[in-house]
Amino acid sequence: MSTMNWKRKSTLCEGAVMVLLLGHMTFALEVPLDSKVLEGLPQPPTITHQSPKDYIIDPRENIVIHCEAKGNPHPSFSWTRNGTHFDVEKDPKVITRSNSGTLVIDISEEKAEAYEGVYQCMARNEHGTAVSNNIVIRQSKSPLWSKERNEPITVQVGVSLILHCRPPAGLPPPIIFWMDNNFQRLPQNSRVSQALNGDLYFSNVLAEDTRNDYICYARFPHTQTIQQKQPITVNVLNDRPAGERKPSFMYPSGASSTVSVLRGETLELECFADGLPTPEISWTKVNGDLPSDRFSFHNFQKMLKIAEVMEADGGDYRCLARNRLGSAQHIVTVVVKAAPFWISAPRNLILAPKEMGMLICHVGGNPKPTITWLVNGVPIENSPKDPRRKIEDNTITLSDVQTSSSAVYQCNASNEFGYLLANAFVNVLAEPPRVLTPPNYVYQVISNRQAMLDCASFGSPLPKITWFKDGQTAIVDGDSYILHENGTLQINVAQPLNSGKYTCVATNSQGNRENHVYLEVKEPTRILKQPEYKEVQRGSKAVFECKVKHDLTLIPTMTWLKDNGELPDDERFVVDSDSLTINDVTQEDEGTYTCIMNTTLDQDSASAMLTVVERPDPPRDLELTDQRERSVQLTWTPGDEHNSPIQLFLIQYEDSLHEPDVWNNMTEVPGTSTTAHLDLSPYVYYSFRVLARNDVGLSEPSIPSSQYRTNPASPDKNPSDVEGTGTEPDNMVISWNEMTGLQSNGPGLQYKVSWKQKDTDEDWTSIIVANVSEYVVTGTPTFVPYEVMVQAINDYGSGPKPEVVLGYSGEDRPTMAPESVKVLVQNSTLAEVHWEPIPPSTVKGKMLGYKVYYWKEKSLQKEESKPEEPQKLIFSGNETEGHLPDLHPYSQYSINVRAFNGKGDGPPSTDQKFETPEGVPGPPTFLRITNPNLESFTVEWGPPMDDNGRLTGYILKYQPINSTEELKEMTLLANETSVVLENLKYSTRYKFYLNAMTIKGSGPIVTTAITIMDEAMTSRQVDIATQGWFIGLMCAIALLILVLLIVCFIKRNKGGKYPVKEKEEAHQDPEIQPMKEDDGTFGEYSDTEDHKPLKGSRTPSNGTVKKDDSDDSLVDYGEGGDGQFNEDGSFIGQYSGKKEKDTAEGNESSEAPSPVNAMNSFV
Repeated sequence: MSTMNWKRKSTLCEGAVMVLLLGHMTFALEVPLDSKVLEGLPQPPTITHQSPKDYIIDPRENIVIHCEAKGNPHPSFSWTRNGTHFDVEKDPKVITRSNSGTLVIDISEEKAEAYEGVYQCMARNEHGTAVSNNIVIRQSKSPLWSKERNEPITVQVGVSLILHCRPPAGLPPPIIFWMDNNFQRLPQNSRVSQALNGDLYFSNVLAEDTRNDYICYARFPHTQTIQQKQPITVNVLNDRPAGERKPSFMYPSGASSTVSVLRGETLELECFADGLPTPEISWTKVNGDLPSDRFSFHNFQKMLKIAEVMEADGGDYRCLARNRLGSAQHIVTVVVKAAPFWISAPRNLILAPKEMGMLICHVGGNPKPTITWLVNGVPIENSPKDPRRKIEDNTITLSDVQTSSSAVYQCNASNEFGYLLANAFVNVLAEPPRVLTPPNYVYQVISNRQAMLDCASFGSPLPKITWFKDGQTAIVDGDSYILHENGTLQINVAQPLNSGKYTCVATNSQGNRENHVYLEVKEPTRILKQPEYKEVQRGSKAVFECKVKHDLTLIPTMTWLKDNGELPDDERFVVDSDSLTINDVTQEDEGTYTCIMNTTLDQDSASAMLTVVERPDPPRDLELTDQRERSVQLTWTPGDEHNSPIQLFLIQYEDSLHEPDVWNNMTEVPGTSTTAHLDLSPYVYYSFRVLARNDVGLSEPSIPSSQYRTNPASPDKNPSDVEGTGTEPDNMVISWNEMTGLQSNGPGLQYKVSWKQKDTDEDWTSIIVANVSEYVVTGTPTFVPYEVMVQAINDYGSGPKPEVVLGYSGEDRPTMAPESVKVLVQNSTLAEVHWEPIPPSTVKGKMLGYKVYYWKEKSLQKEESKPEEPQKLIFSGNETEGHLPDLHPYSQYSINVRAFNGKGDGPPSTDQKFETPEGVPGPPTFLRITNPNLESFTVEWGPPMDDNGRLTGYILKYQPINSTEELKEMTLLANETSVVLENLKYSTRYKFYLNAMTIKGSGPIVTTAITIMDEAMTSRQVDIATQGWFIGLMCAIALLILVLLIVCFIKRNKGGKYPVKEKEEAHQDPEIQPMKEDDGTFGEYSDTEDHKPLKGSRTPSNGTVKKDDSDDSLVDYGEGGDGQFNEDGSFIGQYSGKKEKDTAEGNESSEAPSPVNAMNSFV
């Protein structure tokens, strides 16, 4: 049931009581408490409020004993005290509240004990008497501690100890706790703890347990007073300490014990163990499990608490105490008893005359309760006998009831642990149905949800409810509908088709009553686009989208929450119709954001997390440990990672000796590490700092560590990238990468440079230099190999033996040109060149290859003004031949070859000349058709741009397109550039192909196409539309058509009448009456055609005739045959005939004739 419907139902039937109606077996009837409905409706008394059975009063306040009841007529009240009538009117200190049975007793001048006792209230009217529980009034008590003298307690270290509290018995029992003289609670733990009875248990004592202010306090809650016991002094000696021992139990004693508990109460089991070391306590249930949702451990596991005890909780429980020397156990047997409890209490009955009813008093308890019945507060055996009443143990059966059978029955169930008392009235009424649900109420429900339509009613006998939808067939129980006994109609899954008007009818033997309600089924509210998880950087913007669909007839309300609370009152939060924007995000904005779309009927919500990320905070607390000559251990504490895990730590160092204020990257370690082993160099003043990196970026650097200085030492390495390269033919430059201060390992860094010519017996030549990265050796032979070494030295020694590097002195240009250069022409565009290599001694360096230079001197056919620019081909290494591609045919070329090395090119060889043979020519420059006429046209072309030899002529081919006719070919002279073609087919499209020729063959083809006579005919064509004779002819035709139209118009207007007209006039059908002249139509039929439509009908423009709306037409007379007229003019067939045929024969439309219409018909 929806919340809305539930609230409505509770409003309609608030305070109603359920009854059992036995006559039609059991039914539930709700008794309305609306004053308008209750007017004149009798009702026996019902107790609505009373004081608790055990009522402990505060002697400082007045005694208030509650007793409220309802009924019609309103009940009167009386009291008994200790089983006898209590005349409240005779006691001036007792006041009864107006319209109530509640007693107010003024004890300001009287001792409260004078009013202690057992009270019972009775509410009666003419229909019966209801009674309250026995209310026991007792005064709260907070007695003083009995005077006693506590002797000091002296114990040895390690023994167990119990300090007894023994508080005075109060009403209710006091709350116990231990404190010292300063009102500070004494600390408790697994070794020292307090029992439920207030005693303080020590599993073993320590020297620090010595004190003289162990004070037990008792707080009495009703009077809010605290009493204290005399302080106890404990002296702990250490001259004969107790040894270690396995556990034993101080409480409970023995191997087993038994505890009784009442059903529904809380079971509390305790055990305290002696032992050294202090034992650990655990609890288990023998042959069973502890109730998972109702048990808990308290007091350092020394108490097992089980709430709302049930019969199944009875059994054996094991308390196990264990230390490293052994264990001990105690079995507690729990016996569950039960005061009387209701299985089902008797219910009020509202019966109609002559019906049956049953009161059932079904109770449980252990031991089994005794049930007694009373009627109107009198034991039933002492009441007047009623033959219509039958009593069987816990059931009273009433049959054939009458109005006089109305009464209040009491069921009393008791055993040794308590009692239960219930009132149930029997009200015999004869009432017609009343529908309590407001009329014409509109229920609104969301589609696919449950709908509950109320039909709350009252009547006696119990009305039968019948439902109708839209005033049609009665609704019956089925898959779609459920009819509840209280009249409610339940629609399990409401759909739009369930919307409409519903009528409920309440019927009993006294009459019937109906009520109308309406159901509207609405579309559900749905979030189509939910907000998504956002991870944004601080200071940026976060946007959560929340797009919603809802029923258009419902008013939506969008609400945004942060962590299930309201959004902060901050202008940075901007709420739009379908989004939430957070500008300038801060760390405090982190959380879960929820969009809620509410309508009056439903809501939908969706949530998403916002995580604010930022660069991590810098690491802190840098510390150098495990400090050695060449290494150190660096540790640190990571800073806040700001929701983005740290990926790595970057360690940097500063060398304040060689590069102060310059931080260099040293190493990286994973983000899970907080320590790094660092290898160090000698003679460096190190400081370290650490940076953290996450997905957002690098943190600020940490505060630098303390400085760590390493001692000087000889170099560990020599300079890198040592080379020996000549820059001039008589020198060699020895170079290296200069070492840094970090690499020097000590002061006085210098370089020992050594060299000697390779493969000779000469000694090494050495020189020591400083603060440079090269040394130039002069006076060397040209391009000679040298062995070179560079070694680092400082004030503390030399570096390791250096590696020998091969170098060369400087190069010079080659001194000799290649010889025997030959050219072999392969074809018109390719030649092959050969040469002899130069001797190695003339290379004067590292041989890199040969360069071939060639250029076109001239064309062998055309005179050219100047030669082309030379082209260059490079052949690496010792190659002695190569190809010259892309040469021009029929041309003269020159060529030379030269060697080159790293220094440059050597002298060129003598120029050699060679010629290329002829090749095929290029395509003609253009092909076009000119001078077209009816007899011939001219084909023109341009010579090729590249003749590539001596032209021998042209070949022209042509043929019709898409024809099987053979291709025609013409051979033309080289000096021709046009040809005239004749006798070709008219209106035929031809394609032409042309190419030039040399003695080497034909060149590429060019094409064009033309349709013969197109242009010639176009030039001779005359526009006929501009000729005078054609214009005159068209005017004559138009005039003739106009004359014909006028004749037809006149002839039609002179049409006669035929006999059918008189019949139509006699028929007087308004649809076929002649039209008046001012209507624009004619009052007569034409006698020229037998197939024209009737007056008043409409003919479509396509010539067909549509049937008129009139039922009385000539078509109806025809009965479907082909229409004709007989000799006397009567109609003997269908008038309309075949309209398609009529139209084809030239029938006009029945529209009013006009020249325009006649023209349209003609056309």
